[in-house]
Amino acid sequence: MTVVKRWTITVDIDEHENRTRAVARLEIHDSDKLVGVGMARLNPADHKVPEIGDEIATARALSELSHHLLDVAAGNIEQITREPAHLHL
Repeated sequence: MTVVKRWTITVDIDEHENRTRAVARLEIHDSDKLVGVGMARLNPADHKVPEIGDEIATARALSELSHHLLDVAAGNIEQITREPAHLHL
């Protein structure tokens, strides 16, 4: 039988003075929550296209979140095996 699990990531994006910040949150289980933050800034020489700042900040937030999730997985492996875990993206 196939078991399907669903994890939901919430991304909040805000802009202030040509800077965009994205905060990505993942709730695992009932109590664990991981957070990644990404920033983007508008270069004064560039055209103002808010969607691009959103994309860059979100990509960076998700990247940080993925590193945190790998750290959690490595910690869980080390608890079980009592050996160092070496996980890479």
